[in-house]
Amino acid sequence: MAVTLTEKAAAEVKRRMDDQKMDDGQMLRVQITAGGCSGFNYGLAFDTNYSEADDSKYDCQGVPVVVDKKSALYLDGITIDFQDDLQGYGFRFDNPNAVKTCGCGSSFQA
Repeated sequence: MAVTLTEKAAAEVKRRMDDQKMDDGQMLRVQITAGGCSGFNYGLAFDTNYSEADDSKYDCQGVPVVVDKKSALYLDGITIDFQDDLQGYGFRFDNPNAVKTCGCGSSFQA
């Protein structure tokens, strides 16, 4: 599987979907964009668009996750976690394809 959400990350995504009263057609889109300190940024967004030709779709702990095929090349095997403690708040990415990561953890080099 290209993308894995931990139990905590899936619970946080579901909580946000409930808080925003999103309909059942919403999916979590995981993608990369050029930029950041190390070359690529991670992106998470809610989306209703899915193209069988352009995207891969996964079910991660009950959360529908969509990844475009270009991003999937860099995200294969990634685990997304959620942290809410004294060390920080937010989604964390553990990407086995990253050669170098930024100190903030939101950008990487492949």
